[in-house]
Amino acid sequence: MDPVDRAIVAALQHDGRRPQQQIADEVGLSQPAVAERIRKLERAGIIKGYAALIDGPRVGVDVTAFVGIVIEHPRHFDAFARHIRDLPEVLECHRVAGEFTYLLKVKTANTRTLDTLLTKRLRTLPGVTRSFTTMTLLSVKESAAVPLETSPEIDHE
Repeated sequence: MDPVDRAIVAALQHDGRRPQQQIADEVGLSQPAVAERIRKLERAGIIKGYAALIDGPRVGVDVTAFVGIVIEHPRHFDAFARHIRDLPEVLECHRVAGEFTYLLKVKTANTRTLDTLLTKRLRTLPGVTRSFTTMTLLSVKESAAVPLETSPEIDHE
């Protein structure tokens, strides 16, 4: 990616619905040139998709928690990953180094639904030996944006 591509990606991360003409004006290209760059970034898998960012509490999803999962043996990793992909409450799943095998970010409607997720859907998976849960009280910052280095001469904000 060159500095113009980075500026385009940064603009789309900030507002995925930003008009291509506005992005073109910001990066000094024509709208068709920006459209072609976006298509290339999509084909390359750099831009994986577009989504609306939802305020959980406003739609009845009030609990955010981080769940550390310990898996007894690596032979269970693939099955665990397959199961996790099917759980809509699990927003992120990362295999990590340290005390846990996996670290999950989950969102549920309330503590009762969090308990159900933990006791009936996570702790019962093959290979899971322990879980540790930390509930958030207040989310100060949540973002899906990936930090990008941009050329200082291209102002994309």
